[in-house]
Amino acid sequence: MIYSVIAFSLMNAVVKYLTSFNVYQIVFFRSVGTLAFTIPLILKYKIPILGTHKKLLFIRGLIGVISLTCFFESLNYLAVGTAVSLRYTSPIFAAIFSLIFLKETIKPIQWLLFLLAFVGVLIIKGFGIDVNTIGLLLVITSAIFLGLIFVVIRKIGDKEHPLVIINYFMVMAFVFGGIMSINYWKNPTIIEWLLLSSLGVFGYIGQLYMTKAFQLHETNVIAPLKYLEVIFMIIIGATWFGEIYNLWTLLGIFLILLGLVYNIYLKSKKNI
Repeated sequence: MIYSVIAFSLMNAVVKYLTSFNVYQIVFFRSVGTLAFTIPLILKYKIPILGTHKKLLFIRGLIGVISLTCFFESLNYLAVGTAVSLRYTSPIFAAIFSLIFLKETIKPIQWLLFLLAFVGVLIIKGFGIDVNTIGLLLVITSAIFLGLIFVVIRKIGDKEHPLVIINYFMVMAFVFGGIMSINYWKNPTIIEWLLLSSLGVFGYIGQLYMTKAFQLHETNVIAPLKYLEVIFMIIIGATWFGEIYNLWTLLGIFLILLGLVYNIYLKSKKNI
């Protein structure tokens, strides 16, 4: 999971560095790098590339593109640590969507923890340094659609191969990003080509090692480690991009992490 967190952190840092490029071009290159892995593997293992639940796979891909695009765009307005922290409110929306669409129950203690995380969001917005409203709306929109992704994937269950699910997402990102970036295309330098190409590589490595982590160890041990990404992004933001995080921002981030990590712990222990 730590390898996964490092990979995703580096991907986010590269996106932040490449803010001179339009978000659609970023999405396009993010998809190309991952498709270079998924398509050969699907062909090698003779996995049906279109899957069997095409409607759900299409929906997952569509909302994935929306979430990814909104998140990448939010990095133009927010500090990377703040943006990643706010996007991690997605489990709140996932729980609400699960209640609506899957009829799953939410216990009172979960609502309390979600409220705690939401208070963290309000603190960041109200007292954090330079929290742009447009950036906040973009990253919360990203979190909402990410929460919806969790529900769709749960609906799909183990009926589809993970590579097929990822491939649908990346193919749609490739088409969407490619078409939308035509009018905004900027020719990269050699260094920028390498950085843009690395997005899909880091994204694939992050996804691969996260999957392996959950396969090898208990969820209650592994899942909280995912939130190390917030810590890494704060360090990267402060050291690489000169971003400033005041105590209110750090308190808000702490409350978000506390509420969501403790929720994972309780669910894994079946105490709720």
